[in-house]
Amino acid sequence: MRYMLLIYTREGEMSAEDAEATARTHHLVMQEASQRGVLEGAEPLTPTSAATTVRHKDGKVLVTDGPFAETKEQLAGYYILNCENLDEAIAWAGKIPTTCGGSEGSVEIRPLRVMNG
Repeated sequence: MRYMLLIYTREGEMSAEDAEATARTHHLVMQEASQRGVLEGAEPLTPTSAATTVRHKDGKVLVTDGPFAETKEQLAGYYILNCENLDEAIAWAGKIPTTCGGSEGSVEIRPLRVMNG
C-alpha cells in the first residue's frame, strides 16, 4: 500500500548547521528507502510565505496568500512510500527528522487512495 508521510515542523527556527544535519539525515533515509524499493517520491516544500490557498465559497473561487491555517507547525515536506502495511510506514516515519530549533515536529501518515479510471 502506498502511504504519504507528511512532515510538520516549525519554520525558521533552525541554524544553518542544524539544517545541514537534517538534510543529511533526510538524504540517508531517502537513500535507504530507495535501496529497499519503497521510495516513490520525497520533496521539501518552500516556506509557507510562498503558499497560495484556493477556497470555494458561494460558487466563487477565492485565492489568498499563505497557508490555510495559522499553526505553530507547518507542512515542510513529504515522502511517498510503498509499504507492506501501516507498521512498516510507522517504522519509516520514525527515521524522518522533525526537530527544528529544539522544537519537536511530527510525521503524519496517510494511506493514498487508489483512483479508478
